[in-house]
Amino acid sequence: MSATRSAGTAEERDPGLQPERTRLAWRRTTLSGTVCAVLAVKAALHGGPSAAGVVACALVCALWLGLLLVAHRRIRALAAPGVPSALTPRPATAAALCAVAMAVCGAALVF
Repeated sequence: MSATRSAGTAEERDPGLQPERTRLAWRRTTLSGTVCAVLAVKAALHGGPSAAGVVACALVCALWLGLLLVAHRRIRALAAPGVPSALTPRPATAAALCAVAMAVCGAALVF
C-alpha cells in the first residue's frame, strides 16, 4: 500500500517548485552577503580610513562581487526553460569560499 501511495505523490509533485526554492535561496544568500559586506565596510572605515581598513574593504568587496557572480549565473540557469542542470563543483566551491572568506574578514575587522 505504501508503494502505491508514494507513486501517487510522485505524480502529484510539481517539478517547478524545487528550482524556485533554490532560486530564492540564492537570492537570500546574496542579500546576506550584501549585508555582511556593508557592515564590514562600515566597521573598517569607522574612526577614519586606514591602509588596513581600505585593503579589508577592497577584499570584502571583491569577495562579495565573486559571490554575486556565481549566484547570478546559477539564478539564470534555474530560470531557463526546461530542467535546470546540476550545480557543478567549481561554482559551488567558489560560492562557499567567498562566503567563508567574507566571514573571516568580517571577524578580523570586529576583533
